[in-house]
Amino acid sequence: MAIGHFSSALQDVIQRKGHTLAQAGRIANVDGSLVGKIVKGSRKASEPVMKAAAEKYDDGQLFLAAAAEVTGGAFTPWLDNVDLHRASVLFKTLEEMREVLDASGLAPISKTNAQINESERQQIKRLLMETVEAITALTHLAAAICKEYSFSWLETWKEHRAELKLKNYMK
Repeated sequence: MAIGHFSSALQDVIQRKGHTLAQAGRIANVDGSLVGKIVKGSRKASEPVMKAAAEKYDDGQLFLAAAAEVTGGAFTPWLDNVDLHRASVLFKTLEEMREVLDASGLAPISKTNAQINESERQQIKRLLMETVEAITALTHLAAAICKEYSFSWLETWKEHRAELKLKNYMK
């Protein structure tokens, strides 16, 4: 199976929605038999298929899987072997954020790469890894909230981008 697990994410969303392969094909602008091959893993989904399916299903898991596929795994992975109830995800997210705060107090982040020794480098690496773990937790929290309370994953990110542009954090 590919890095982003798009095929399993697509299968999950199809099952959750109670759709047939033909219905999923119409949503992704392809034939249902191609969706069947994608779900079975015998065909890789193209970027246009991933984009159409993610946008039309508007599902956080599907968006994350598509992003991971396109980036070769350099994106938040979908956690499929944990309790994804919104309260459980919130508690785990708080734990991960505390770990980032703890690691940030030890990492000599004000020094440049040329100024640090190996021990300090390891402290900075720990901060990096704790940060990535917190990003994963926060992303899953956002997905859980969107799913539970019927917020659009796509619209949430569009709104966030618009706010960042308004604050001149982005061009």
